[in-house]
Amino acid sequence: MTGRAGTDGKPRRALPWGELPQPQWPANSAPPSGLIVIDKPAGVTSHDVVAALRRLAGTRKVGHAGTLDPMATGVLCLGIGRATKLLRYVTGADKEYTATIRLGIETTSDDADGQITARRGAAELLQEPDKMCQRIAQVIGEFRGDIAQVPSAVSAIKVSGRRSYDLVRAGEGVELQARTVHVESFQMLSEPRRCTAAGVDVVDVDVDVVCGAGTYVRALARDVGNRLGCGAHLTALRRVRLGVWRSDDAYEIPTLARLVAGGGDVPLVSVDQVCRDLFPLVDIDAAEAAALRHGQFISGQWREHVPMGAPAAAFCQGHVVALVSRRGDMLKPDLLLQP
Repeated sequence: MTGRAGTDGKPRRALPWGELPQPQWPANSAPPSGLIVIDKPAGVTSHDVVAALRRLAGTRKVGHAGTLDPMATGVLCLGIGRATKLLRYVTGADKEYTATIRLGIETTSDDADGQITARRGAAELLQEPDKMCQRIAQVIGEFRGDIAQVPSAVSAIKVSGRRSYDLVRAGEGVELQARTVHVESFQMLSEPRRCTAAGVDVVDVDVDVVCGAGTYVRALARDVGNRLGCGAHLTALRRVRLGVWRSDDAYEIPTLARLVAGGGDVPLVSVDQVCRDLFPLVDIDAAEAAALRHGQFISGQWREHVPMGAPAAAFCQGHVVALVSRRGDMLKPDLLLQP
């Protein structure tokens, strides 16, 4: 489906929320900064959501943390204004997903958006239905902790300067290197279900996954299927949490559109609160705040709670000034957040 032509004359893809209102900011003021959690619907890209927020917030300075595939739904954290500087830290937080793994069918992308490459079926699993649940749970348990994972070929990882998904779409072979990822929790949510898809008997399994940055749940599904000897892909994926932000905190784009159309502002988590949620806190005085603004180190004495090699948020009079890190007995400014 396409919509009206864009500025380049090409038809724009129609999005589920249609045309969006845009606030008008006075010339001498800037849009507010902060973070917002969006409940991304299926069928749109993470960049589509960024484009929507750029219009609703009235600013181009919008970015997102942790890409969700078009098929996936759920928590997508977006930074606006100064909060975009914090997105790399948000991306590094742990994530929780619910998903449905279909055992017996493989696809090019390891999810339902890809082309089917193999219909092995799950006949062997179905031959012993009384042992099926235990066997699947046992294999799932083998993918907890630090594991070596080969990312899905249809991914944004660059190979010789080109995105892996572009190489796949061009019909070129892609061999990605395994990398270590952390899976904190991986468990079944319900009994496996027998069904038929693409002409073969398959088994659907609902799972919950808590994992670190860089983990592909699609690749987990693929590897579980391979370990069981039947292949697999995801038919559903929902991110329910990113760090401290959950789906209960998320807004839908149409809700925000109605709010802005009525003269309201996009509701944001302040930069101060984001820093409180992400980092250890350091209280500093006005002189130390001025030093940080000029790129100078400040004393780290009596601030042993600041870990070595990890950032902390330096607050002065209730507002964050900068992210700092320990260098011996001193604290070094890493990222200035308050001019």
